[in-house]
Amino acid sequence: MTVPMSDPDTADRTGSAPAHAADTDTADTGAAALLTALRRDLPEDALGTGPEATGPYATDRSGSRPDGIPLAVVHATHTEHVQTALRHAHDLRVPVVPRGAGTGLSGGASAGAGSVVLDLSRMNRVLELSPEEQIAVVEPGVITAELDRAAGEFGLRYAPDPASAAISTIGGNIATNAGGLRCAKYGVTRDALLGLDAVLADGTLVRAGRRTVKGVTGYDLTGLLTGSEGTLGVITSATVRLRPVPEETVTVAAYFATFAEGAEAVSALTAARVEPAMAELLDGPVLGAVDDAQGTALRSRGGALLLLQCDGRGAAAEADAAVRCLRGHATSVEVTGDPAEADRLLAARRLALPSLERLGRVLIEDIAVPRSRLAAAVREIDAAADRHGVRIFTFAHAADGNLHPILVLDPDLPGIPDAAWQAAGDIFSAALRLGGTLTGEHGVGTLKRRWLADELGPDQHRLQRRVKAAFDPHGILNPGKAL
Repeated sequence: MTVPMSDPDTADRTGSAPAHAADTDTADTGAAALLTALRRDLPEDALGTGPEATGPYATDRSGSRPDGIPLAVVHATHTEHVQTALRHAHDLRVPVVPRGAGTGLSGGASAGAGSVVLDLSRMNRVLELSPEEQIAVVEPGVITAELDRAAGEFGLRYAPDPASAAISTIGGNIATNAGGLRCAKYGVTRDALLGLDAVLADGTLVRAGRRTVKGVTGYDLTGLLTGSEGTLGVITSATVRLRPVPEETVTVAAYFATFAEGAEAVSALTAARVEPAMAELLDGPVLGAVDDAQGTALRSRGGALLLLQCDGRGAAAEADAAVRCLRGHATSVEVTGDPAEADRLLAARRLALPSLERLGRVLIEDIAVPRSRLAAAVREIDAAADRHGVRIFTFAHAADGNLHPILVLDPDLPGIPDAAWQAAGDIFSAALRLGGTLTGEHGVGTLKRRWLADELGPDQHRLQRRVKAAFDPHGILNPGKAL
């Protein structure tokens, strides 16, 4: 695969020709008309304009830097605000970028000049929580961990558990089909999502899915909108499935000499039919970064740390089986049933990315490979780092083959160096060669679009563009993202 050397933060991503003066004049006229319409039809505090109001919404946690800053920010508090903003933007052909908490890692919520950000973080109500049906109906701005806590009052929980659960929103989780720490057993966001309300590009409100556990009427629009990165519709509510809190949870911490040996141990667990609720693997450099940031001493224990959790009535027996399997690979293995000790261990995983962000600008990758090829993928990542002379820190949702190689770059550089893009290209090529995918849960956004066709192929790529056109004929929803 040939890797273009231009930085996708600045390169044209649409394949269209540069705008002419007449096009610019038309855009300016449309923008002015849109602001007039929004000021007329939205509450006064729902619209923000000017650099101070819009600047903070130009990028997300990926650090992707678009050209310029957004035209305006609409702070929606009701579905009607979303419909109003989209109806006017559709009529006037003004691009709209949906946004939750801005914790996305692929540039999916970055918003450049001339765009309107649709901020959904104020739509943060739990509309219904039914212990009998084990479901909740929530608005998109509800923080993931807060939904989990609300369910916990009834002995239930929201199973998807992204590492950013304390700050990420349900709407953002749906937009990227986020996974998380417990996805080894409980699946990703799509597996917990029963139905949703979404506003299409022209302001039409559609209700997809259902409240029942089963349902196959019509096409699965809920599944299609999940993971669509704000390019097909804007989520305004979601009906999600809750699960009982497990009666017992046992946590296992295993240290290894190398990250590759830890990956091989995870493959051995899979072969032994051990199915933990969680299997998180961190390499030695990540452990060192956590130590430096948090004052821990994890790196002294080994070159990699595997954190397992087994839950349910058979948790102890399953943990025992895991320990027996791991002892032939690990340098040391510890087991605890103490929730406080488990939280202390899991804090290392949840703090991994914040600890790396202290070291420089991070380019966060997200590949997934068949579980049996996990160790091979680890070796490919190490080889790419050595070949191109870049620092790569890796952690993984190991039980489902999802790896996060994190490139840490000099924050003073104006863009992303060629060596970093070459290393990233090598990693993506390796993932596809091993039978995997470019992204397991973070989405394509802007940072991975140059490699998209390598995975989809031309026929599927064209089909997906036709689906996009059916939902968004004028291309106003999150343009330049995903496809």
